[in-house]
Amino acid sequence: MASSCRFCASPLQHDLVDLGLSPLSNAFVSREQTDQEEPFYPLHAFVCSNCFLVQLEEFESPDEIFSDYVYFSSYSDSWLAHARKFTADVSERFGFDSGSLVMEVASNDGYLLQYFKERNVPVLGIEPASNVAEVARSAGIETVDEFFGVALAERLKAQGRSCDLLVGNNVLAHVPDINDFVGGLKIVLAESGVLSMEFPHLLKLIEQTQFDTIYHEHFSYLSLLSVQRIFAHHGLQVFDVEELTTHGGSLRVYAQHAGGEHTPGAGVTKVLDDERNAELDSLNGYRDFSQQVQKVKDSLLEFLEEARTRGKTVVGYGAPAKGNTLLNFCGIGPDLMQYTVDRSPHKQGQLLPGTHIPVHAPRQIDDTRPDYVLILPWNLREEIVEQMCHIREWGGRFVVPIPALELIE
Repeated sequence: MASSCRFCASPLQHDLVDLGLSPLSNAFVSREQTDQEEPFYPLHAFVCSNCFLVQLEEFESPDEIFSDYVYFSSYSDSWLAHARKFTADVSERFGFDSGSLVMEVASNDGYLLQYFKERNVPVLGIEPASNVAEVARSAGIETVDEFFGVALAERLKAQGRSCDLLVGNNVLAHVPDINDFVGGLKIVLAESGVLSMEFPHLLKLIEQTQFDTIYHEHFSYLSLLSVQRIFAHHGLQVFDVEELTTHGGSLRVYAQHAGGEHTPGAGVTKVLDDERNAELDSLNGYRDFSQQVQKVKDSLLEFLEEARTRGKTVVGYGAPAKGNTLLNFCGIGPDLMQYTVDRSPHKQGQLLPGTHIPVHAPRQIDDTRPDYVLILPWNLREEIVEQMCHIREWGGRFVVPIPALELIE
């Protein structure tokens, strides 16, 4: 049983789903390490009955998870396009220019800040993974390789580095001490500054059975109800919300210091109404999730077993964290899925954590001509189907596991 909520400290007594034991989802294994014991940790999501923050316990420190990270944002064309559009939209809306400062927390390899730099807007990245921060620096993006929180925020503010735009994309879920993190956001945001944060939407996770987005690097699973409550506790006010398709359905919230100039818009009301209609403000909204997860597992295993019986070959596309949750929870190894491919050279030649399925370059699919390609980053299905459409030349078909098993001709 987990101890207490990471935001409000209430006892955690209610399950969302128990996915058993799983390795860290980005802890890839080299071929030389196959004989070494691999650590597995409970992957058990709880929901707080007081603030309704869905969360995991902390088993590994952020230093262990993020100090040498294998995820580089620039390997996704659709994510780069997403970042470029955000830069244009927010610059036009709020008038950022050469006299502004844009700061990004969890800036990765500079994938977003490069577009502000192209507009001559000063930028500063904060990225705790030293290997990723170095890639950003080599591209000319000033980057601090530290974890963000109150201490770093106070130091930056003392240096006169308060920011006009503070961006955090897919980072709020990754911080174990959410109060220290949001407290830091409050400190470093200029008096009339705008905070923009994106995170996967808990409502979509539940509605579409996206249980594979639960992994140890994601400490929290966020609704607007819970985020609004956390922000308000730290003197920040959400004034706008956009619903995005990224990561299977995300929210982009805009916030300001409480009492700021922006009036909360209709987007905030709409999302809060949707969440309340789904009963995310009571435990009722969370009760049936485990049963839905079991259905996804059963249908995927049934398909793979049948394919094996019929002598059909199944391989994967992608080596995302979500794929490792799915494969480990379902007990899928190289006997059911021979290998997977990924565009990132940092993952090629490695083995997936837990399952030890080998990762190759995408050309491996052309060389082996499999019958089925299981798309593990299902949130990028359109991009991948377009990139790999030539598998149809030999009768290959795509398989998408979530929200329900689907074959794409």
